[in-house]
Amino acid sequence: MATVTSPSRTIQGESLWPRLADLPLVVESCEYDGLHAVLANEFTRVTTHVRLIGAGADGLGEDISLMEEDGTSLHEARPALGLEGEWTLASFSDHLATLDLFVKPPEWEGAPRFRRWAFESAALDLALRQAGRALHEVLELEPQPLRFVNSLGLGKQPSIEPVRRRLARSPGVRFKLDAEATWAPELVDEVAATGAVDTIDFKGQYGFEVEDPQALANLYDRVIAAFPDAYLEDPHDLPEIASRLGDHLHRVSYDSPIRTAQDIGATPLAARVVNVKPSRIGSVRELLEVYARCAREGRPMYGGGMGELGVGRGQIELLAAIFHPDAPNDVAPSAYNEDDPAGELPGSPLDPSPAPSGFRRAA
Repeated sequence: MATVTSPSRTIQGESLWPRLADLPLVVESCEYDGLHAVLANEFTRVTTHVRLIGAGADGLGEDISLMEEDGTSLHEARPALGLEGEWTLASFSDHLATLDLFVKPPEWEGAPRFRRWAFESAALDLALRQAGRALHEVLELEPQPLRFVNSLGLGKQPSIEPVRRRLARSPGVRFKLDAEATWAPELVDEVAATGAVDTIDFKGQYGFEVEDPQALANLYDRVIAAFPDAYLEDPHDLPEIASRLGDHLHRVSYDSPIRTAQDIGATPLAARVVNVKPSRIGSVRELLEVYARCAREGRPMYGGGMGELGVGRGQIELLAAIFHPDAPNDVAPSAYNEDDPAGELPGSPLDPSPAPSGFRRAA
């Protein structure tokens, strides 16, 4: 695990929202485009590009709220949401908060935030493009080369092969791995021997049933010992797990519970590290509050994604390059998540390559 730069390197604990809130925004129409890709776990990922158009420019965001086309995706339903008008970025965000963005109630509790982020990021992109300015210029923060990791599971029949395949294609790539109680001790040792793992994600905050508590406890024992420098993300809320993590709180991180700045101080364990996922937070204003709280409290941050296929991946890469570039950011270029990616995979660190204007990376 590389040393992460203190959040105070970029901001001094005050939210940077006032630098964006009053940006003028003109919206004349809204369009939707579907995106599809086969990912490493062999399912077809579906997302939607949200395109806001106005004053001769367009702004893009990406909705990641659905796992499959079911008639309710934005590019299938094409809802008319009444977004047209002259706004500031702040007033547009306030208006979004009053809208129901789904044609039927979503299955996931977090889906409204995911979808709102698509419109918020599209509005930010459009407002900046209409102003002829780039995000980092308005924030007065220069993006830096971006360190990233590839988030990966080891399969239904756990094997080191998914790691080996990617190391063969991109020898310097590092990983965030989804831990399973079915990992054999030999597999843990084999993966640890690669020296390429920065984060172990236990997914213990998603409410999944623990079928074998002893097997889970054994997994924690093996992982804590085999990966002494890795972040331990979203541990389970069980007394026997908390007791095992007592001497490792400096490397426990939380992802799933973090939706607002207030959530940072209310995690089950007194962890200090935060996985900042813009789509889980949902709004630009609240995202900047999360960055500000982490800066005030000296909390290490790293970025996280949700299987973005298009502009959304570049947007979270850009945010990570601005606010926490040298952390193990779970924002690897989308090709890393495909089942059989074509061509050469980009290496880390990644050139942030911000577009001349807007909230997106250069094409």
